[in-house]
Amino acid sequence: MKKFIAIVLGLLLITSFVNCSEDFDDNPRSTSVNDFIWKGLNQYYYWLEDSADLADNRFANTQDYQNFINSFGTPEAFFNHLLVAPEIDRYSVIFSDYTALEQALSGTQKNNGVDYELRLKNGSTTEVFGWVRYILPNSDAASKPIARGNIFYAVNGISLTTSNFRSLLGQDNYTLNMADFDSGSITPNGLSVSLTKTTFSENPVYVRKVITQGSQKVGYLMYNGFYGAYETELNNAFAFFQGEGITHLVLDLRYNSGGSVNTATRLASMITGQFNTQVFAKQQWNYKLESIFNPEQLLNRFTATLNNGSSINHLNLDKVYVLTTKRSASASELVINGLKPYIDVIQIGDATAGKNVGSITVYDSPTFRKQNVNPRHKYAMQPIVLKIANNDNFSDYTNGLPATVEQLEDIGNLGVIGETSDPLLNTALNYIQTNGRIRILQPDKIFQHFEDSKSMRLFGTEMYLE
Repeated sequence: MKKFIAIVLGLLLITSFVNCSEDFDDNPRSTSVNDFIWKGLNQYYYWLEDSADLADNRFANTQDYQNFINSFGTPEAFFNHLLVAPEIDRYSVIFSDYTALEQALSGTQKNNGVDYELRLKNGSTTEVFGWVRYILPNSDAASKPIARGNIFYAVNGISLTTSNFRSLLGQDNYTLNMADFDSGSITPNGLSVSLTKTTFSENPVYVRKVITQGSQKVGYLMYNGFYGAYETELNNAFAFFQGEGITHLVLDLRYNSGGSVNTATRLASMITGQFNTQVFAKQQWNYKLESIFNPEQLLNRFTATLNNGSSINHLNLDKVYVLTTKRSASASELVINGLKPYIDVIQIGDATAGKNVGSITVYDSPTFRKQNVNPRHKYAMQPIVLKIANNDNFSDYTNGLPATVEQLEDIGNLGVIGETSDPLLNTALNYIQTNGRIRILQPDKIFQHFEDSKSMRLFGTEMYLE
């Protein structure tokens, strides 16, 4: 992929009058940032043709261009103006400090260790409550009396609503006010838990174990983020499965909101192995880039090696069971969609989020890469630059990938992750045991999804190329 970017940067030209601007060095810092924003989006933005102000012929001359980029109060306002409608592009983001962006891409950011989801209370459009999905090991929360399935209704004594949840839960220090799940009613119980966020790196390999059912050995992997920095840990999990001689694999992506396209490709290669070098995914870029790329460089192929050159541990499976919710997004969906032309993918749970587009990091430098970056600011963009399809050219799943077996998580009966008491895992095990002849019990109380701890991050549900 890096070779492709270099070719693009060597061949693609921005409109001549903009190239002559030299960042308008006699203008304020914001002008330099806005110049970078326009140039970067003019090259890379996936919906380039749908943003009139990014057209090559938009400006009559340099002065016209300069007046335009100076007419916005902040770089963020300018960036958002150039994007297409939010209902089309919900994901492109800009950071004022690329260090924070780079940390987010690697899974490192401020975190107190509580991964949670917010849902609307029944009968309300403004009141929300939270429930704990899992607790990160070695985090602040790991030493506190809080666990999967716990309910909270307020922060610092202030009830959560659709308008205050970000400010309340965005603080570095806060106290969660807890509640009981009383036959579907959220009833305060007087308990509270005080939490502190620290800079924390999340190992996405949360649980890996083997469950024996008669003569069958089922591998179970809860994987919570496609972070390239943890590919060795992921590969080690598959070495463990190899050594145990598993016959089936349950891949739990319920709370995995995405990450690296390359890591997704390698995970698919670990599950299989028999399709090495065949096409896993096809990238579709804007018309400028499509006109100059080498088609081979826009293919993600099954591989036998990690990024560091180590051999991949693979299982050669012809079927995989994937647990999903509406919070399973981007790279999680890529794994499911990319594997479908090759093996049976039995999806258990809810339909996925429906994110079929990806991004790259764009810096303010002559090549838009990290080298020779502009020292006057630290802005960087993560714009959507591509749509991704499988080998059958299927990519239209903006409404999510539907489950083979529909089963919603029951907040009143979550069980223990990795144990048969977990209803979704239990369904997968029963499916394996009965070859699909199962009966599913849906929860009595269903609460509308609202937000979760990952989607609340500025860069929480992304699929990206390094």
